[in-house]
Amino acid sequence: MILLVPADVLHPRRVDEHFAAEADAAAAAGMDVALVDHDALTGPADSDDAVRRVRVSGPAFYRGWMLRSDQYVAFDEALRRRGVMLRTRPEQYQRAHELPGWYSDLAALTPRSVWTVGHDREAFDRACRELGSGPAVLRDYTKLMKHYWHEAAFIPEVNDGDSAWRVASRFRELRDEDMTGGFVLRAFEHFSAAEVRTWWIDGSCRLIGPHPDTPQELPAAELDLTEIEPLIANLHLPFVTVDFALRTDGAWRVVELGDGQVSDRPSTISPETLITVLRKGFSSSLLEY
Repeated sequence: MILLVPADVLHPRRVDEHFAAEADAAAAAGMDVALVDHDALTGPADSDDAVRRVRVSGPAFYRGWMLRSDQYVAFDEALRRRGVMLRTRPEQYQRAHELPGWYSDLAALTPRSVWTVGHDREAFDRACRELGSGPAVLRDYTKLMKHYWHEAAFIPEVNDGDSAWRVASRFRELRDEDMTGGFVLRAFEHFSAAEVRTWWIDGSCRLIGPHPDTPQELPAAELDLTEIEPLIANLHLPFVTVDFALRTDGAWRVVELGDGQVSDRPSTISPETLITVLRKGFSSSLLEY
């Protein structure tokens, strides 16, 4: 199994510092580690140039910065030309990475959501009407601007069209060319504790820990995965993370599902722990190509 990681921008023969510890852990465990040029993958350069330093072949997974779904397709194609097969296929990456891909399967366990195709006001107003009334959280298919909560994420009342559109306009401005898909409106729910990030391989939960934003915090209540396990398995996704939060009424809710390759690791989970989980998980499953 090959671990693909981004190269440092200024020192392209080195691993990006953010992923260096995981790369070291993988190498120590006997895995091949290969560098990819993330800027080339996300820019106008040829995708083959982005993987020119990949000189090994075989099955692989990526641990790196976020890629748009179309960029991941180009990444996959360039790697295949070099005999490298990503464990997560492009259609699987998109299903995990973009909310419309997984929402219907987990709708009963996650805040009610509606979305647009495109970014125009008319489509946004229709989505607001569809959601109904009350507060909502705004994002696009892949990202929430949580650090701009009051100006580009939280909508106090979706029935207030002009105020809601101001939040949406600011969100679109901040996301700029990185905006993916359309607007997503999620009904606001009150949570009582920090989020939990869970790591899944082929539908089985292999690791539970804190969210990267709150690495020292875990809720006192034990996370019960009984209801969610068959739903995650039914998604048929090789490697995902699922973030949970405890609602004030005591119900565990899915806040986010994401592709595990581009999900951040909290500092309180060691790189060796994550790499061991990935090696064992992927080694025990067949590569389907």
